[in-house]
Amino acid sequence: MPYIERLGLHHKENISAYGEGNERRLTGRHETAHIHTFSWGVASRGASVRVGHDTEKEGQGYFEDRRPASNMDPYVVTSLIAYTTILYKP
Repeated sequence: MPYIERLGLHHKENISAYGEGNERRLTGRHETAHIHTFSWGVASRGASVRVGHDTEKEGQGYFEDRRPASNMDPYVVTSLIAYTTILYKP
């Protein structure tokens, strides 16, 4: 999944804009990924990005970025995700 791999390439830069206090929330315990490690998985609540079963089966659909905190700026995070997944040209 190239879009998710692009999120992994920009993990460090993106995580810095995903809300204050994320280092206390993203510990790798309690169904969260560790703040310094990017991971993804199908139906994995402990991953940075979760992909649904239907998305995997059909090869298209949605994924859930589980890293943003509730105090993030939705405009900043949405623009980072759009740039990283759609607009970024390696």
